[in-house]
Amino acid sequence: MSDAYLVLEGLTLAYGKTVAVDRLSLSIAAGELVALLGPSGCGKTTTMRAIAGLMPVAGGRITLDGREITRVPANRREIGLVFQSYALFPHLTVFDNVAFGLKLHGLSGTALRTRVEEGLTTVGLSDFAGRKTPDLSGGQQQRVALARSLVMQPKLLMLDEPLSNLDARLRLEMRTELQRVQKESGVTMIFVTHDQVEALALADRIVVMRGGGIEQIGTPEDIYNRPASAFVADFVGFENIARIKGDRLATDAGEIAPGRPLPDAAGLAWRPRAVPLGTGPLQGRVRGVSFAGSSREYVLETPLGTIKAETDAALPAYPLGAEVAFDLPVDSAAPLQVLG
Repeated sequence: MSDAYLVLEGLTLAYGKTVAVDRLSLSIAAGELVALLGPSGCGKTTTMRAIAGLMPVAGGRITLDGREITRVPANRREIGLVFQSYALFPHLTVFDNVAFGLKLHGLSGTALRTRVEEGLTTVGLSDFAGRKTPDLSGGQQQRVALARSLVMQPKLLMLDEPLSNLDARLRLEMRTELQRVQKESGVTMIFVTHDQVEALALADRIVVMRGGGIEQIGTPEDIYNRPASAFVADFVGFENIARIKGDRLATDAGEIAPGRPLPDAAGLAWRPRAVPLGTGPLQGRVRGVSFAGSSREYVLETPLGTIKAETDAALPAYPLGAEVAFDLPVDSAAPLQVLG
């Protein structure tokens, strides 16, 4: 992109002889909030560590704000980090935790107090300056860690699994808080996560990683509605995936003829909600059913293998062992260009 702010060019990272990231290239614009999304071992945290200067680069270049930083020491990269553990000092107050890095850089007196107070105001913790961090909730501790990085006025702020230590209610609150802080501060932000819901809710763009490379880059809407591969589709909740084999749908478990033309694609993927039950040309046996509040989730045994479906909980339930008609509508499927 022409307004690239952070540029990774052919980035290769290795642990000994094991290549963890292989010739990865990525451009991020100033002010973007980008998620590196993928399962454990895909290379997302390794990539973050290399950008921060915490591990050596085996090949390629890293450029930030027009300056190559590939081999610049971590403390001279002007990059802020918020770790999963927060890494706060339990014997210090909130104020002193936030002030710690500024003091190391020689700031003191009124200038120090002003910067710290501004940081605490940004994250909504002005009234907690005198408390010790063990007396705070998990969400408050995370905001202290966020303020500590923001007051350093970094060119780039990176967060490693920022919400994984919080319960469900706090995760929802902190998503909103992170978005607010990022938009108000204008800082370019990258966060690493394995949680697709978190990435979809927060990011301007999502980089889905697999096996040390990039599988797909796109907006949350692109990734959610138009996955490019079976890997991405499965990762974002398309639990029914079949390859196209002539005029048939096929999996390793079997094949079916859907009775309608199929698109020019390698395969199709359906979310469980897109699989109608009680109508359609196909037949399956109910192997599992579970109540999920507003919906019921079904597992069907079919000639194509296991199919998952979801219906409104207000509808009558199909019992275990029941033979049920179902459909795999082509117009409700996401076409896939890559399988495997």
